[in-house]
Amino acid sequence: MSFYLSLSGLKGAQADLTTISNNVANVSSTAFKKSRANFGDIFASAPLQTAGTVAGQGVRLTGLAQQFTQGTLETTDKTLDLAITGEGFFTVSTPPPTSQIGYTRNGAFGLDENRFVVDTTGSRLQGLPVDASGNVTGTAASDLMDLQVPTSYTDAGGNEIELSSLGISQTGLVTATFADGSTQALGDVAMASFPSQEGLRQSGDAHWQANAASGTPLYGTGASGLFGSIQSGALERSNVDITEELVALISAQRNFQANAKAIESASTMTSAIVNLRT
Repeated sequence: MSFYLSLSGLKGAQADLTTISNNVANVSSTAFKKSRANFGDIFASAPLQTAGTVAGQGVRLTGLAQQFTQGTLETTDKTLDLAITGEGFFTVSTPPPTSQIGYTRNGAFGLDENRFVVDTTGSRLQGLPVDASGNVTGTAASDLMDLQVPTSYTDAGGNEIELSSLGISQTGLVTATFADGSTQALGDVAMASFPSQEGLRQSGDAHWQANAASGTPLYGTGASGLFGSIQSGALERSNVDITEELVALISAQRNFQANAKAIESASTMTSAIVNLRT
């Protein structure tokens, strides 16, 4: 029995080592969120047995909990580099015809050949419609739209005025400024929040998918309610503390060695008993 108990301990230590190794490997990944392995003991006894006479049946992995703590912000010189201070996620969508909605904290955005704002995976940043004054006119899922930056606009006299600069406020309002000094509100960055962030399903590249465990997403603008503020010209780094992970790595290694030693001891005792009989 002790062999199988220690074997479950080896499997648990291995799962812990795998989780920690993944955290360490992604210490430089933009907006990566570390995970923690959670374990529970296995206990079983016959109906007539008392709890005081049963040692237990080992350990099992109960799940991997994502840690959505804030990562440090790294300043950049690019307007479309966006970081979230607080909770909330950017909403992105794969190009048509799939148009699959996803959520990310990785704000390393750029422009594609059609001037759509896209992330590192090619998914388009979603925005909410605004009026001429920059006020959001809808926050439903059906109101989401692909944010696109024009190169110019045509004034009342039919002249084509070139784009001069682009600005993004803390609330996520995207404003284009043209060479004649005029401005145009292009939309507001669509922020999403969830009843249970830990329930989101990871899809890689610091992207997540909503499911039944996370609940239905709520959409809104930055710096309001559960949505964090948006900082243009910055990126969120991984929330992995390398020192903390190395300490956990040593602890997991010791656990593995202790369980391996227990198996070795059980094997030695079994061999001794067999030798006595022979």
